[in-house]
Amino acid sequence: MIQSMTGYGKAEAQLSTGKLTLEIRTLNGKSADITIKTPLLPKDRELEVRSRLASALTRGTIDLFATWEPAAGESGRSLNEPLLLDYFEQIRQISEKADIGIYPATDPATSAVLMNALLRLPDVVEAKKNEVISETQWPLVSEALDRAIAAVNAFRDREGAVLYEDVTSRVHTILGFYDEIEALEAERIAAVRSRLRKNLDELSAKIDPSRFEQEMIFYLEKLDINEEKVRLREHCRYFLEIIASDPHPGKKLGFILQEMGREINTTGSKANHAGIQKLVVRAKDELEKIREQSMNIL
Repeated sequence: MIQSMTGYGKAEAQLSTGKLTLEIRTLNGKSADITIKTPLLPKDRELEVRSRLASALTRGTIDLFATWEPAAGESGRSLNEPLLLDYFEQIRQISEKADIGIYPATDPATSAVLMNALLRLPDVVEAKKNEVISETQWPLVSEALDRAIAAVNAFRDREGAVLYEDVTSRVHTILGFYDEIEALEAERIAAVRSRLRKNLDELSAKIDPSRFEQEMIFYLEKLDINEEKVRLREHCRYFLEIIASDPHPGKKLGFILQEMGREINTTGSKANHAGIQKLVVRAKDELEKIREQSMNIL
């Protein structure tokens, strides 16, 4: 069964220092476009993670997110004490030179304001990003990544089943339109013959009946859509065969749809019949809906 390229999966890894949550979101794309949108994963594991995502998810726009929740008693942040003291010393020196009375601060309120200001300065408070996942904890994270990938594929399977039902039913609808077109062909030929005969009668022209039949045959051959019907049905049959047998048929289906579009367009250009033209328009509408859906098939 086919898969959709739209998917979502989530898994958690319970580490000794807290909980790591991994989320994977996928959308349609021409190739495996992988983005790791988190600084929490160790840099030396990025290549491995990308390889596993590409291998398991094959194709699409793939985004990996990670969020960290420290365990009780654990802090996810730390003070950069040397930098804090350096900022403090600079403020003290400026205070003395400017004689603005900030330091020494005898008023507790002034001290609190000063400390709050220091804590908001760049890089004074640091996130412990590099301490979240240690080498000994990586197996737990790796297992969570596998579970998140499995959840994405399960989501893609469910979406794929919906896509399969939709596009295959539309292909059968197009085939039904061509059965109706075939039923209208005898009426079309009679209408073309009658119209030409009427035009000649209005011109009061004398014609050779045998020559008229020869020209009529030549004209109708140009309007013949039998080849288009045969090719369109063959393309539809191949479409249904590929989508049922190939696990990742998305690109192939795109090529087949191009060929189906050519046959439908040629049928329309040769139709010369209002009823057939209406069916061609409806077939084009169904084909466009199939094309839109197939862009999301893996």
